[in-house]
Amino acid sequence: MANEKKQVPLRLSAKLYEELAAWAEADFRSVNGQIEYLLTACVRQRKKNGRQIPEEFEASEE
Repeated sequence: MANEKKQVPLRLSAKLYEELAAWAEADFRSVNGQIEYLLTACVRQRKKNGRQIPEEFEASEE
């Protein structure tokens, strides 16, 4: 039960979804797998650096 995954509803712009889908395809992952991979990498980087993502970074370009 330690590896139980949570389901999280997520709304993305069509443009962002298309970018993620293309990236996922290039990396031979599903879109869901790509999002999980990217979030995991971000969390690891934040733990490593001990700081948050810069304010100028915009996650949503709607």
